[in-house]
Amino acid sequence: MNVAIPSNTIFYIIEQTIKEYRKFSQKNISEEIGTITIDQGLILLFLNNRPELTQKEIAGLIFRENASVTRMIDSLVKKKFLKRSVNKNDRRRHILEITPEGEGILASLSSIIMSNRKKAIEGVTQKELNQLTITLHKIISNCKSTDL
Repeated sequence: MNVAIPSNTIFYIIEQTIKEYRKFSQKNISEEIGTITIDQGLILLFLNNRPELTQKEIAGLIFRENASVTRMIDSLVKKKFLKRSVNKNDRRRHILEITPEGEGILASLSSIIMSNRKKAIEGVTQKELNQLTITLHKIISNCKSTDL
């Protein structure tokens, strides 16, 4: 069997890219804000744009298990960036609200994220980004449509 060495595949490079970008981003977030992780920031960003999201939906959006998201939300509540209350219409669900402290974090996060993205794609043309997006969507589609 002749299988390519994992480090010579596009999938390895994609994974390496994600890991390096997350490490770079977390470093910059930690230097500026210090008290929040990338994933906690993603939770705040998604809730800011879509406050009706459930915890399960958030987990899917940030590619994490529900239990991990529970711990992150607990941490955000403890840091007073989120407020959690029981949903009066469905007592099994909680309502998550961004607090004024959380809004301050979001304001700081926005400029850091824009700076991170700008630096990460430095020297990459819009044409290259468009082609990469098309290619990655094809790979995603191939994986989703394949029955193993």
